[in-house]
Amino acid sequence: MAGSPAGATGPRVGVLALQGDFREHIAVLRGLGADAVPVRRPEELEQVTGLVIPGGESSVMDKLSRAFGLAEPLKAAIAGGLPVYGTCAGLIMLADTIVDGIAGQQSLGGLDVAVRRNAFGSQVDSFEIDLDIPPLGEEPVHAVFIRAPIVESVGERATALARVPDGRVVVAVEQGDLLGTSFHPEITGDTRFHAYFLAKVRARG
Repeated sequence: MAGSPAGATGPRVGVLALQGDFREHIAVLRGLGADAVPVRRPEELEQVTGLVIPGGESSVMDKLSRAFGLAEPLKAAIAGGLPVYGTCAGLIMLADTIVDGIAGQQSLGGLDVAVRRNAFGSQVDSFEIDLDIPPLGEEPVHAVFIRAPIVESVGERATALARVPDGRVVVAVEQGDLLGTSFHPEITGDTRFHAYFLAKVRARG
């Protein structure tokens, strides 16, 4: 899936395409009018005005980002204000702290949060719930959790956007132009989170 869709007029947004469900994010973003492209190399990162880090396996994504020479450029882009949206493993990659990472696992950082990997259990423990997220409107967001992380703590610079219905567990956060969710909106047909992110990209120009 190389190149841009014909006639795309929206902002050029990259999707980190080292591992995970990057194709689904590209499809959603293109459906919203963005010029969405896969990012695997530093020179591709330089050409985008926003980035999505998809779900997958965070430890593998970490190793591949370093192997492909992307980790340091990604950290610099985030520190420089690039709008970034991380889902599931992408949220882990954006967290300043990983509570239970494997030996040697690193994150890109940027979000003032601590996350716990696979906090809801294994693949067979995947589940779906409806979440109230006021910035996205009155209609609940149907959220799909697959080996999902949770946000164990939210620092002063970050804001919790959503919690599971009992209110104890944070599953969506934002901090300026950074956005993270424990769940996978790219597979539900609800494009509001991607649209919310694209608004950040467009506002930054």
